[in-house]
Amino acid sequence: MKFLVHHCRLTVSPELTRACNDRRHRLAKIRQRILIAEDQTIMRDGLQALLASEPDFEVVGATAAGEPAVREASTLHPDIVLMDMSIPRTNGIGAITRIKREQPEIKVVVLTFHKEDKFIQAALQAGADAYVLKNDSREELFAALRISGTGRHYLSPSILEHVIVGYLDRTTESPSWEILTNREREVMKLIAQGCRTKDIAAQLALSPRTVERHRTNLMKKLDLRNVSAVTTYAIANGIISQ
Repeated sequence: MKFLVHHCRLTVSPELTRACNDRRHRLAKIRQRILIAEDQTIMRDGLQALLASEPDFEVVGATAAGEPAVREASTLHPDIVLMDMSIPRTNGIGAITRIKREQPEIKVVVLTFHKEDKFIQAALQAGADAYVLKNDSREELFAALRISGTGRHYLSPSILEHVIVGYLDRTTESPSWEILTNREREVMKLIAQGCRTKDIAAQLALSPRTVERHRTNLMKKLDLRNVSAVTTYAIANGIISQ
């Protein structure tokens, strides 16, 4: 018995090609573009390999010092800077402060061994959006990057207790949120949840300028320096959950 074998060539339609390209473009758009600032070569290389394993992360640069990190952030415009606290040539705090001053839209995730209160508070006051320890799990790091990328703040559970205790120890010195008006409390909750001014204005039927005035007033009353401090205060005092 003879079998006839017909050789054929599979062709892909232009429509299917366009659909595949569109999907790749959509995936590229939702990727978080990350700049790594870490002075230890093994750690820096390891972080690049680790983040490359996740489809929603793209490492766009890596540097070993604070001054180059500030320059690279200005040049590369990453979504997130993953920052070590102990880098040379402008330390982590100085680099965070400059990056946030020059490009406030960039999120900064601190990755460090330091879990002392003074480092945590300094990073948050400088404008850090998330704080994770180097001995935390990779899942904690991924969570910090993804959550901060959405405009919310993240504190590693391993250091959250330090922050809460620090605030509780100062309860006799720090003003209570009870001194805020009802509207200021509403604004504070939404700020701590990561809402932007225009979103808060829409939700509360206020003008953006009125929201900004309430924000300024509540921060002054509670002696808070920036939005990160507002979020930390809200979590530490049980006003919102993390």
